[in-house]
Amino acid sequence: MKLDLLNNKWIDIVFEGRNKSYGAYDLRKKNTSTNIRAFIIGAFIFSLGIAAPVIINMLPDSSSEDDEIVTKVTSVKLPPKEEKPKENIPPPPPPPPKVDQVKFVKPVVAKTNEVTEEPPKVEEIKDKNIGKEDIKGDPNADLVLTPPGDGPKQAEVTEDNTIYNSAGIEVKPEFPGGIQKWYSFLKNNFSAPDEPGLKGKVIVSFVVEKDGSLTDIKVLRDIGFGTGKEAERVLRKGPKWTPAEQNGKKVRCSFIQTFSVETPEE
Repeated sequence: MKLDLLNNKWIDIVFEGRNKSYGAYDLRKKNTSTNIRAFIIGAFIFSLGIAAPVIINMLPDSSSEDDEIVTKVTSVKLPPKEEKPKENIPPPPPPPPKVDQVKFVKPVVAKTNEVTEEPPKVEEIKDKNIGKEDIKGDPNADLVLTPPGDGPKQAEVTEDNTIYNSAGIEVKPEFPGGIQKWYSFLKNNFSAPDEPGLKGKVIVSFVVEKDGSLTDIKVLRDIGFGTGKEAERVLRKGPKWTPAEQNGKKVRCSFIQTFSVETPEE
């Protein structure tokens, strides 16, 4: 018996008595149709690759169409500019009349035979200006005097009463002796109330004026029992500060002080 490999009958002979529902039988059964399909797809792709350059050359070139576009430019004649009428500017005043000037000769000690020019006499320069050279003036010229002006106006000096913040000031206000002296002053002068177990913070704001005095004292936080009034009393009792400075000038500056209050328990 001659075996034909192109015929699918040999598959039945190989799988005779075996499980044909297994995937290997189905793959070999469809092998011929699979090969034909693969050959057709491969031939199509190969033909498409060969014919691609020909197809591209057959497509119309869009750049040639762009070259045919002609832009039409229309010239528009603008109306002439309107010339503004010249203002009546008064003519400049005539120059002052020329005054006779006599050349000033610097006196130099020289020998008699070296003197080339004698200095003018006092009578010759009595009513004349002294210049670098001799100039003859016009005695018949009109003398024009322009009225004096008011001169440049001075800017009004306004006092700076702005209240600056101590955090951004150039020179901060300072208690006499420094910050440690300030803390010692508060500790020695603040009297805590006779209230056992009292604990908290009293916050007070004030303004250091240009003369160093403290004004606008305000209690921002009070824990009661007269602690706020006591803090205000201590601030009013203190000496004057060194004022703050901004741009080299004394200015008003705000300041915030915290009093820590803690009394022993019974």
